[in-house]
Amino acid sequence: MTHLTYIMAAYGLTVLVAGVFAVDAWARMGRARRRLAAIDPRANR
Repeated sequence: MTHLTYIMAAYGLTVLVAGVFAVDAWARMGRARRRLAAIDPRANR
């Protein structure tokens, strides 16, 4: 019996979770930049 299925699932889940975290961080940074631009008059420099 091989453990290849378990290993592939573990790596796949790890990559999926890391991807979700990366996309969420990217989206949050975009929202933060838009909020800062709305309240900071120096943002247009």
